[in-house]
Amino acid sequence: MPTVAMGGEEGNDMELKVTQYEIGDDGVAVVRLRRPGRGNSWTARMNAEYRWIMARLEHDAAARVIVVTGSGDQFCVGADHKALAHYTEGDHDYVASVRGAELAKPGQGVHPEFDHDLVWHWGIGKPIVAAINGACAGIAMALACFCDLRYAASGAKLTTATARLGLPAEYGLSWLLPRLVGVTHAADILLTGRIFRAEEALRMGLVNDVFPRESFNDTVMRIARSAAAEISPLSAAATKRQLYGELMERGIGRAVDASKELIGVMMKHPDYREGVAALRDRRAPSFPPAGHERVVLPAGSLPPYRSADGDR
Repeated sequence: MPTVAMGGEEGNDMELKVTQYEIGDDGVAVVRLRRPGRGNSWTARMNAEYRWIMARLEHDAAARVIVVTGSGDQFCVGADHKALAHYTEGDHDYVASVRGAELAKPGQGVHPEFDHDLVWHWGIGKPIVAAINGACAGIAMALACFCDLRYAASGAKLTTATARLGLPAEYGLSWLLPRLVGVTHAADILLTGRIFRAEEALRMGLVNDVFPRESFNDTVMRIARSAAAEISPLSAAATKRQLYGELMERGIGRAVDASKELIGVMMKHPDYREGVAALRDRRAPSFPPAGHERVVLPAGSLPPYRSADGDR
């Protein structure tokens, strides 16, 4: 895996010190949070690198599915304890310190709500999978929740932690968790700050599935490869905009009408013809990388579509 990523649409080269990524020939990009011996704990440096990598993958047609995981046997234990202690000393302005005006901006320009911290995952028109291979706490819980799919290794421990730090729910989890698991479970997770296991997260509906630790990585990669091989990139991008855009601002009737308008547009795209041909021929579809053609959606049907190469 590269430790230095070179050039590209997101500005200057960046030396990757606490993250890694690679794009396989199978169309699956794997991003690893990497702070060995420190539980892959989150820092300002990791945030900058992670955003930069995701911005590059957003625009790289070779990456059809993105898997986010941790190195070793932990996902991310949350904010580095030294970073937490920093705010107990003196009168530091937390909001100013995390504003990040100079950071890469993945997922931007799709919907105003998607331009915010971590919500930008929803603006990236590719499936993003959180592979929770171990401890997942604090901001890492928020990161995982903003991914499209979440799988956890058996026995993995999860916690929001903020209640035990004298802090409120962070990064929009008070809005997001009730929509993922319902108010009852969200109140339990957020108000108690307790540690719970992957198996309980599955029962709550927080994760899509739990796999044995010894086969976890292979199983998640098999799922990701299947999605990369069989899902139309155009469909993935449009569906994400439907899923999250309508979650925030559509009534059910408008969602039905908007989907009809969108179907009418996408039926004219080569991906639809290929999908129908594959179904007829009883074979797997072979979709080209995203960004080959521009699709213009009906006015008002969805937040503006942006292809993988940035067209609107």
